[in-house]
Amino acid sequence: MNELAAKIRIDELTRTLNQHNYAYYVLSKPTISDIDFDFLLKELEQLEAQFPHLASADSPTRKVGGDITKSFTQVKHRYPMLSLGNTYSEVELREFDERIRKAIGNDFEYVCELKFDGLAISITYENGVLVRAVTRGDGVQGDDVTANVKTIQTIPQQLAPGNYPASFDIRGEIFMHRKTFERLNESYRKELEAKGYDEEEIKERLYKNPRNFASGTLKMQDSAEVAKRPLDCFLYFIYTDNPVADSHYESLKKAAEWGFQVSDHYQLCPTLDDVLAFIHAYDRQREHLSYEIDGVVIKVNQYHHQQDLGFTAKNPRWAISYKYKAQDALTQLQKVTYQVGRTGAITPVANLVPVQLAGTTVKRASLYNADEIVRLDLHENDWVYVEKGGEIIPKITGVDLSKRSPNALPIRYIAVCPECNATLIRKEGDVIHYCPNDQNCPPQRIGQIEHFIGRKAMNIDSLGGETVAGLFKKGLINSYADLYSLTAAQLIGLELESGEDKKRSLQQKSVENILAGIEASKQVPFERVLFALGIRMVGETVAKKLARHFGSIDALSKATKEEIAGIYEIGEKIAEQVVQFFADPQQVTRVALLKEKGLQLEVDANNQVTRTQVLGGKSFLVSGTFTISRDALKELIEQNGGRNVGSISKSLDYLIAGDKMGPEKLKKATEFNIPILSETDFMAMLIAE
Repeated sequence: MNELAAKIRIDELTRTLNQHNYAYYVLSKPTISDIDFDFLLKELEQLEAQFPHLASADSPTRKVGGDITKSFTQVKHRYPMLSLGNTYSEVELREFDERIRKAIGNDFEYVCELKFDGLAISITYENGVLVRAVTRGDGVQGDDVTANVKTIQTIPQQLAPGNYPASFDIRGEIFMHRKTFERLNESYRKELEAKGYDEEEIKERLYKNPRNFASGTLKMQDSAEVAKRPLDCFLYFIYTDNPVADSHYESLKKAAEWGFQVSDHYQLCPTLDDVLAFIHAYDRQREHLSYEIDGVVIKVNQYHHQQDLGFTAKNPRWAISYKYKAQDALTQLQKVTYQVGRTGAITPVANLVPVQLAGTTVKRASLYNADEIVRLDLHENDWVYVEKGGEIIPKITGVDLSKRSPNALPIRYIAVCPECNATLIRKEGDVIHYCPNDQNCPPQRIGQIEHFIGRKAMNIDSLGGETVAGLFKKGLINSYADLYSLTAAQLIGLELESGEDKKRSLQQKSVENILAGIEASKQVPFERVLFALGIRMVGETVAKKLARHFGSIDALSKATKEEIAGIYEIGEKIAEQVVQFFADPQQVTRVALLKEKGLQLEVDANNQVTRTQVLGGKSFLVSGTFTISRDALKELIEQNGGRNVGSISKSLDYLIAGDKMGPEKLKKATEFNIPILSETDFMAMLIAE
């Protein structure tokens, strides 16, 4: 691979992996399986080793975890929370063992522990009293979740008198038992059903697995609510200035003696063969545990050996995790159906003979696009292997060709929309087929209205997707604009379908809530109304930029493609979509109706976000940690007429440098003679005349 190709691939992998890190660590909504993530990370590591000068200071190979959640106070770890290297391969595990033996000889042993699938925590005790609990965060600092951790029954708040140090940290994993997760999720399901959500919406809103539920619970700000969702915790590592034992195995025994809950499932392993036996045993037993595990952690036992082996920049050299591959199951394909999204995107779905997988029944799996069907060489009634990506999203990973009927025909992707029979289109270079009939294809029309009422858009939560679909089918609404013409007389007693051939009628209280929610949405600010319109490629951030720049829907609708594309980080493709939207007479009519009904279609002059122009269009790059969050600093830049950029270039006006800023950025800024500001320097700029 030449240098240019390597740079393109490194940049792509860095961007993709950072997005997945954010989804996993901050949002607790992983979008990729662990094994897929680790393979991408390994590819990036290999490229950076081959082209070290191309490695970004923001590379995920240099990170331990994700960003800090802004809702909690950030606390610096007394002892950094490093991550472990990991492998799925016994060959790589043997290579790890060989490196250890070359470094310290053969006179050592391992400790094997289960790798709990939960949320890492560091808890500080002073004189036997729990004083602080902090999440991993970025490994250097995390969120102070002390109040929430104190609700966990198995974590002692006060230790009985003992021989523990006056001050120490203990590390562990917070998790939720499977049965607890199932009980709470079922209770949540009933709440959603009572509010009128349909089955697809309920599936979307329910927590997908115990780890996500545990993570979301720990980040709740009301500890009383946390206490209603029973969490559990295993503790497994003691940090002190002076070790409490000579080995990790002995320290686990000590922790149990002091009153901490330590898992019973750990073992001293004199040889690598013993390690492998432990791994294989728990691969068979993991489904019978009351909690989720995703592998085994292997540590060199003696502390003096750990000190001799030391650390890399990211990982201890004396430990590694062996991760189990996601579980799969074999089942038969019944048929392929096709879903139409609000943008007209067509998603093929494999309908399967129901099969048990990772504790749930799987009936369907996404096939993503036409290329995936070709890649799998999928035929009618094939027997397929199904895996839960990240143990969340079912996907087909392969076909058992030995079970294929000799007369089976290949699956052919559809040519027309399954809902309106319009001929599908697929743009050059795109993997998705689209239905172009956005004005008359029912799922698209319904999807556009559902997007409009969404929480991040107009937030009309009294209207569920099932109700929207029912109103559309009854002919009471044809677009989002029609919501503002609904009356109580039309709605009270209206009978709607409610899934599985059931029906329900709207009662007075429900109707009052629906109409009140619609009325309240008239106060939603312009930038969210603009996002709610569903203009292609106009997400929340772009909508905010457009609203701030043009100030009103009238000004935006009259803007040329060149004027829109000229806005920083907008570009021609987005500009083209905006111009096309306002060139459509039906969209213009709908916007006019929204204006007539009193929606906010211009920036409120009393709440202008731009306070000054003191920064005069200057560009800023924010890097490092500060006394306030980076997002808050970026907001101040925009509010005072500046603009934020994502990387250092010769055109950058200022670099705002905080603690722990990457040395590469500092070096590059110095080479380009870019002025470097401290947080104090920047704040002084805001009050300068």
